Amino acid sequence: MAKHNDKGRWGEREAENLLVSKGYAIVERNWRMGPLEMDLIAMKDDRIVFVEVKTRADDDADPIEAVTEKKIRNLVRAAHAYMNAMKEPFDPQFDLIGITGNERNFRIEHIPDAFLPPVKFY
Repeated sequence: MAKHNDKGRWGEREAENLLVSKGYAIVERNWRMGPLEMDLIAMKDDRIVFVEVKTRADDDADPIEAVTEKKIRNLVRAAHAYMNAMKEPFDPQFDLIGITGNERNFRIEHIPDAFLPPVKFY
C-alpha cells in the first residue's frame, strides 16, 4: 500500500478523534457511491455533517488549500447522493479538517461549516 494512503488513513482517524471530542457522532467512514466519496459523515445537533479531511506531511503545505472549487462541487454531489439514498431529513453542513505533520508531531485545523453548497452544482 502506498505511504500516502497510510498517511491519509491516519489523518482521518485523527480527524475522527477530534470530531468525537467535540460532540460529533460518526455515522459513516469513507462512504462511496460510484465515483462519489466522503471521508467522514457525522451528526452534530440537528445537522448532518459532511467532512473532508486533507493530510500533508510538509509544514509548508496548507492542506486546506487542496480543497478546490472542483473538490467542493464533488463533495456537494456526494452529500446530495447520500442524503437522497438515506432519505436524510437534516440540514447539511460541510466541515474541513487539515492535518499537517506526522504521528509524533502534527497540527490539526477544523473549520466547521466551511462553505455553503453552490446554488448550482451539476
